[in-house]
Amino acid sequence: MNRRLYTLLFHFGLPLVAGRLAWRTWQAPAYAKRIGERFALGLPALKPGGIWLHAVSVGESIAAAPLVRELLARYPQLPITITCMTPTGSERIQAMFGGPEYAGRVQHCYLPYDLPWAAARFLERVQPTLAVIMETELWPNHIHQCAMRGIPVALANARLSERSARGYARFAKLTAPMLAELDLIAVQTALEAERFRSLGARPECVEVTGSIKFDLSIDPALLTRAAALREHWQATQRAVWIAASTHAGEDEIVLAAHRQLLEQHPDALLILVPRHPERFNAVFELCQRQGFSTQRRSTDEAIHAADQVLLGDTMGELLFLYALADIAFVGGSLVANGGHNLLEPAALGKPVLSGPHLFNFLEIAAQLRAAGALSETADADGLAQRIAQLWREPETAQTMRSAGLAVMQANQGALARLLAGLGRLINPQP
Repeated sequence: MNRRLYTLLFHFGLPLVAGRLAWRTWQAPAYAKRIGERFALGLPALKPGGIWLHAVSVGESIAAAPLVRELLARYPQLPITITCMTPTGSERIQAMFGGPEYAGRVQHCYLPYDLPWAAARFLERVQPTLAVIMETELWPNHIHQCAMRGIPVALANARLSERSARGYARFAKLTAPMLAELDLIAVQTALEAERFRSLGARPECVEVTGSIKFDLSIDPALLTRAAALREHWQATQRAVWIAASTHAGEDEIVLAAHRQLLEQHPDALLILVPRHPERFNAVFELCQRQGFSTQRRSTDEAIHAADQVLLGDTMGELLFLYALADIAFVGGSLVANGGHNLLEPAALGKPVLSGPHLFNFLEIAAQLRAAGALSETADADGLAQRIAQLWREPETAQTMRSAGLAVMQANQGALARLLAGLGRLINPQP
């Protein structure tokens, strides 16, 4: 399938796109807003020129934040247009960059669907001098429209699993020309660099820069605020753990593990944070149905001694919720979703636990595992046993904390290497 056939099929599939959008709207009403932007219609007032950065959703937006701040500092004359595809991503972008200090410097809208005319209209409005795509959100028509206009395109913090590479290889006539139009592919690992080259990327455009997620900087005020809240809850001596970014099918396992932990630690508190906000209500009802005394973080009410579960149903607070806990389990890993960012709890000095499905973070998981900072388990029994052990053996927990921080420190520098590559595209040498 080449790009023309892909575009034709995309047009024929628009009724399916509309149906999926309606279904997402039923789950999360925010999808009903700003639909025109998804077709490059009714775009907000955007200052042309500068840098366009695309971060598909919440995780990519958070990962991109240090990059955006560095670009603003290095190129104060260039406005930055940040796009995403989801309402939660949009909320996070506006929360991070909606303040008065960013007025006129950071602007935001949804990225239009990957239709040539929509991509062209968007680029005519934004007129970027550089396009930066976070991780591996690749859209053939957007990339081709940039190439036609001489706009360099960089893939930042790029990752490509073996499974994704096999998928791209099945559509080589579409993906190879698209990858060849990229001017910089800043990949996380050497193995992923080789996968991109084998799929058609220009070898001279592929650089191993590492993961910018290792460059996560924790604000000391966040730790102070978390300690103060636990003291306010009178929970400084309570056993507190967090299960973050959970997916459907994992919450039941996590709650079963928590039930076992309560038998040994009757005052234990679980902070349960579903990955997607449309699941907040369903998970709250699940907790209540299973008999757990549950509070919702969104109510901002104090946690009492009788409370057993705090549902993390707010946006943009994940780091803070991690900071509240003693031990962190990262979801998307007990089910075959591929896992989520293991480095956030590691950067906060938490022992990190996960399930076995980590194919989206193989290299990071391998480094944490080898250092003794990551423990993997496959079921509720194993999860409960491992958490109980860490509470019982504080020296083991401390060893995991120190190992995680050491891995973070040893791998920092990816952001500087990425910025150097982007700088060559912004100011090309004659």
